[in-house]
Amino acid sequence: MTKPKPLWEPADAPTTKKMRAVRQKGTSPEVAVRDALDGMGIEFESNIRDKPGRPDIWITQGAIPIFVHGCFWHRHEGCRKSTMPKKNREYWTTKFRQNIERDARKAHELEALGHSPITIWQCETSDKDMLAKLLARKIEAAASHNPPQSSAL
Repeated sequence: MTKPKPLWEPADAPTTKKMRAVRQKGTSPEVAVRDALDGMGIEFESNIRDKPGRPDIWITQGAIPIFVHGCFWHRHEGCRKSTMPKKNREYWTTKFRQNIERDARKAHELEALGHSPITIWQCETSDKDMLAKLLARKIEAAASHNPPQSSAL
């Protein structure tokens, strides 16, 4: 005799269980970016809840927000990690669209406040040397658009 599913359990419980296990902070790509910033001698804060858009990393000098996006979840265009699940495509299409829209809202909110947000993609974090060079370029570009701020943001 098989055990009946509880009423509260979703129809696709294994998928739901997998999704709940996905980390939202302290991910390997985020740690790689933090390590690279440490190696560059750049002071930052991570997983800041009180900053606009709640960026993953906030460079304190120049008030530069950094988002570290997973290629799958945030739909890195052209990336091999940005696959579409075969099951429940309507759900995933909606979910990915909402993620992209939320990312755009966060970026616009920060830009309206005078910040130049940086996005680092998961696939850009595997090579430490390339990541450090990419961060240096993006931070320099963001700093040239961001006048240094001494605000409490």
